[in-house]
Amino acid sequence: MKQYLKLAWRNIWRNKKRTLITLASIFLAVLLAISMRSMQKGTYANMIGNAVRFSTGYIQVHAKGYWDKPSINNSFESDDILDSLLVNNHNISLAVPRLENFVLASSGDHTKGVQIVGIDPNKENELNNISGKITIGEYFTADDNGILIGDGIADYLELSVGDTIILLGQGYQGMTAAGKFPISGIFHFPDDRMNNLLAYLTLNTAQELFAAYGRYTSMSIMLNHPNKLNQTRHNLQLALNNEDWEVMKWQTMNKTLTQEIAGDNAGGIIMLFILYVVIAFGVFGTILMMTMERRKEFAVMVAIGMKRFQLVLLLVFETIFIGLLGVLSGIILALPVLIYFNVNPVRITGAAAQTFEQFGIEPIMPASLDPNIFLYQGIIVLLISFVASLYPMIYIGRFKILDSLKQ
Repeated sequence: MKQYLKLAWRNIWRNKKRTLITLASIFLAVLLAISMRSMQKGTYANMIGNAVRFSTGYIQVHAKGYWDKPSINNSFESDDILDSLLVNNHNISLAVPRLENFVLASSGDHTKGVQIVGIDPNKENELNNISGKITIGEYFTADDNGILIGDGIADYLELSVGDTIILLGQGYQGMTAAGKFPISGIFHFPDDRMNNLLAYLTLNTAQELFAAYGRYTSMSIMLNHPNKLNQTRHNLQLALNNEDWEVMKWQTMNKTLTQEIAGDNAGGIIMLFILYVVIAFGVFGTILMMTMERRKEFAVMVAIGMKRFQLVLLLVFETIFIGLLGVLSGIILALPVLIYFNVNPVRITGAAAQTFEQFGIEPIMPASLDPNIFLYQGIIVLLISFVASLYPMIYIGRFKILDSLKQ
C-alpha cells in the first residue's frame, strides 16, 4: 500500500501542468462553494439573531394559552422550579423576564397606542444593547421610574427627554392602569415599527403600573449553542407542568421569518447545485483530457505485468491526492477572507437595506465560520472529483493494449 501511495504522489507531479489544471478547477470549486454558503448562512444567523433578541429569544417560556391570547391576565409568577431550571441548564446563557401590555400614551392633544415592555435593565441591555441605541438622554437603572421611548413616538407626541408622558390602559384582572412618567431617554432601532411602537419601563415600575406584582408575561431564553435548541426546549418542557406552562421555540413563534429563510435557502441550494454541475463538467473535462494523454502509459504498465485493478487503485490514490490538495488549498485561501467578513460584515445599502430594516434586521451580511460549511463543501467537491475519476477507471478495465500502444 505504501508503494502505491508513493507512486501515486510521484505520478501527479510528473506532468505538473496537467495536475495544476485539475487542482485549479477543484480549488475554484471549493472557494466558490464555501464563500457562497458562508455568506448565505451568515445572513441567516444575523436575521435569526436580530429576531430572537428583540422579541422571543431562542426559546420562550410563558403561561399556557398566552401565545394564542397575549393578555396580561395570562401572565405568570415565577417559581422555584422554573428559576432552578433556568440556572442549572448549561445551554442557557441568559433568561430575560418581560411584562408586556398595550396602553394609550398621551401628551397634550396627541395620543398614540404604545406597547409597554417592563424589563430588567441589566439583562435586557446585555441582550439587546439598548443603552447603545439611546440617541438622546440616558439608559435607566433598576430603581429608575422613568421611561424610554422610541424616536417615532417622541416625534409624534412632540416629546423630548425630561418631558412627561401619560399612560392609560387596563392592568391585571381589569385594574385601571394610569400613570405619568418622565422620559429618561429616546432610542432608535433599525426597525421604524419598533421606534413607533415600543416603550420601556423597569420591571418594578411596569408591575406597579399594571397591578401585576411579581408577574411576567414571558421569559425569553438565549442559548450558548443554538444548534441544541430542540433538546433544550424538550428538557424544559418535560421538567415543567404542561398544564401550566408553554415552552415554545422561535421557529413556532416567528413563522414568517422561518418561511422566508426556508424559501431563500431552497434558492441558495438550487444555485449551489448549478455551481456543482458546472464544477463537475470542468473536473470531468480535465480528467478526460488526462486519461486520453495517458492511454499509452496505461497500456505499457499493463503490458509489463501490472494488474488492471492495481492500476485502478493507483488512479484512485492519484484522485484522492489531487482532490485533497484542491480542497485544502480552497479552504486555506477562503478562511482568512471569511474571517475578515465575519468581523467586518458587508453593509447593505439602498432599497435592500430598507427591506431588512422593515423586518427589524440589521442590514449587514456577515460571513459564517460554521465548521460544517467547510466540511460539507469539501466532502461534496471530493465526491464530485471521485465520480469524475470513474471514467479512467472504466477505461482501464476495457481498453485494448495493442490498440493503445499503436497510438
